[in-house]
Amino acid sequence: MKDPNMTTTSRYSTHVSRRVFLGALGAGAGLIGLPFSLRAAPGAAGPAIAFDGDALILAEGTLSRSDGAGGWIDLSVPAAGSILSLATHPGRSGRVAAGLAGGGIALSEDGGHSWELRSQGLPDAAVTAVTVAATESDTIYAAIRGDGLWKSEDAGQSWALAMDRPWLKDAERDLTALTSVDLATGMGGIWIYAGTELGLTRVPDCFCRWQDVQPSDAMEALASGKPAPSEAPLPQGEAINGLVSAASLPTQLYAALHSGIWESRDAGVVWSQRSSTSALAVAVHPANPEHVVAITGDGFVESRDGGANWT
Repeated sequence: MKDPNMTTTSRYSTHVSRRVFLGALGAGAGLIGLPFSLRAAPGAAGPAIAFDGDALILAEGTLSRSDGAGGWIDLSVPAAGSILSLATHPGRSGRVAAGLAGGGIALSEDGGHSWELRSQGLPDAAVTAVTVAATESDTIYAAIRGDGLWKSEDAGQSWALAMDRPWLKDAERDLTALTSVDLATGMGGIWIYAGTELGLTRVPDCFCRWQDVQPSDAMEALASGKPAPSEAPLPQGEAINGLVSAASLPTQLYAALHSGIWESRDAGVVWSQRSSTSALAVAVHPANPEHVVAITGDGFVESRDGGANWT
């Protein structure tokens, strides 16, 4: 099905060769083309994508970094295994945290060129999602498959369990995506938003309990335990593959789902569908909340207007 929000270039990609499509992307003014080395290969599994300043770090088949001139640089992959998730912090240029399929966190301090394993104390299971605290670049959160949410306050040197997995529809559910959101209604201004196989949930950094995203003063609702009123949530019962908050405008969120790319401008209370093409990963520029990129069924797509138009 054609996506009405996609431009001619991205819709046409299903009818031309992958090499021609990616080359056309790279030739566009101000656009970022994918590396031609993108393929299924040992090392960086993905798909995962994150901005490091103006550059993009991409794990899909291989591991690459955009060079600022429309090209890509191949990066070494962590020796400990394939990458499932990536996270960066706007206040710590060059630092990249990678969640590994074989278990553990790898940390790079040079933009992904070299890696050090930071897994002391973590369970030996896949790290399905990772995020860095919005206001503290040394605080990293990791979602462990079959376990829960873990936290490090020393850039991964040590870890402790922060929260069990959320209990949804009579069972604990794994976390599929994470983002730290700087909101005044959180304890200390921080909420951890999480995607699951059934939709969106969140927890304040007091780690009291998981709750639905809701309007008004969320801390009062957390204390009262009242169910959240439904406004315009993400599709119910659908897995969230990617989730990100704009660092320069924390209330602006993007989510990657099978049903497409979704956007919220009020911290996740009301969502609007910005693309109907299945999305696997999403990232937003740290200084421009309208500049978003995603990996979708149409390939690598980019929007400069908050998802209104895609190339």
